[in-house]
Amino acid sequence: MTIQEAAKVSASVKPTQGTKFHIDYSWWDKSDEDLRMYLLSHLPAEQRDRISQTTSGQIIDYIDPDTGEVFELDEIGVAIQAAAKDPNFINPHTGVIDSIFRVFLANNNQPMSPRELGEVLNKTAPTILKTLSTAGRVYRGIRPVQT
Repeated sequence: MTIQEAAKVSASVKPTQGTKFHIDYSWWDKSDEDLRMYLLSHLPAEQRDRISQTTSGQIIDYIDPDTGEVFELDEIGVAIQAAAKDPNFINPHTGVIDSIFRVFLANNNQPMSPRELGEVLNKTAPTILKTLSTAGRVYRGIRPVQT
């Protein structure tokens, strides 16, 4: 399925304020956009500079210090989890799409509704829904969870 076909499927599903969204990484696989570069853009400059110099794709077991849950992450994933602990990781100066993406990065891509995202981002659910459900457009792979 092409990105355009996937967008049409997403557009045919009429999301509501209760619809769960997530980052659909298969969208990135089919996209012309570079996921690694986009992920790096969410890191503080010193981490971004250090990691951009490496090509290591080594996977490690990351233990969430809050939940004890174990995830397999690469170096960028570990850096993002560390960056997400900073209260400034999601801030009012970050664009809405980037902020939503960061929420999903911080919560290990657990699906969330526009209501839930709005609470985290201090935005209204209709604003989040309108942003995410623009007809025929998928932003940064953020799509409704397919059931």
